[in-house]
Amino acid sequence: MPDTAAPRAAPLARLGAAARGWLRAVAGRAFPDSCRLCGMLGTETVCTLCQDSILQPVHRCLQCALPLTTATLCCGACLRDAPPYARTITLGDYALPQAALVTALKYRAELPVARWLAQQLANAVQRELVPAERPSLLLPVPLSRRRLQARGFNQAWEITRHLARTLGCAASPVALQRRRDTTPQPGLSVRARRANLRNAFTLPAPEAIRGRHVGLVDDVMTSGATLHAAARLLMRHGAARVTLLVALRTPR
Repeated sequence: MPDTAAPRAAPLARLGAAARGWLRAVAGRAFPDSCRLCGMLGTETVCTLCQDSILQPVHRCLQCALPLTTATLCCGACLRDAPPYARTITLGDYALPQAALVTALKYRAELPVARWLAQQLANAVQRELVPAERPSLLLPVPLSRRRLQARGFNQAWEITRHLARTLGCAASPVALQRRRDTTPQPGLSVRARRANLRNAFTLPAPEAIRGRHVGLVDDVMTSGATLHAAARLLMRHGAARVTLLVALRTPR
């Protein structure tokens, strides 16, 4: 007679939450991690000393997050030509040493870095935005199908999914899609970058973002052309507001 009993749970699954947490803590001490910036052994992706060093407050333009040297709220470029996004929150400049975190995530698939970046972005959102001002839906900047297949993951989605869990909001890896490959952006002027990205994105179901405050998430904001194109599409299809959440911002 065949055995119709339910399969037994794995040993770890049968343990209570407290026991599982204790086992993870012991494993963390027995097999320490190392800081991705200084190499110090520990249990954190970025050690406290490095974290304190790179997460220094910098006065930035509220809209594009470029550093400002005056007490104004927005830079001259955003005042002259307002972008389709209302605000940008970032952790710091795309420069050494913190740029090494993006390199480790994007090119060496060190996924714990995505969790750390997401936690720091969540802290920044909670610090800078009251609950009513926070996005209700997070979308990663999508990769083309070819690049996604080559890399095996979208680093922006890896950040997004952890960030959404921490902030307690919705997220989707497919609501915003890239319809075609684009020419690599480095070396192109801002005008050429925007032309390169024209009609590069699509929304398969626009009703999913209509009336929502959307947070666009990416690892690096360079010229802002990619995020500009994606935000413009979201606003054109009825998003109430777009906020950019980027790990690092390339200084001009």
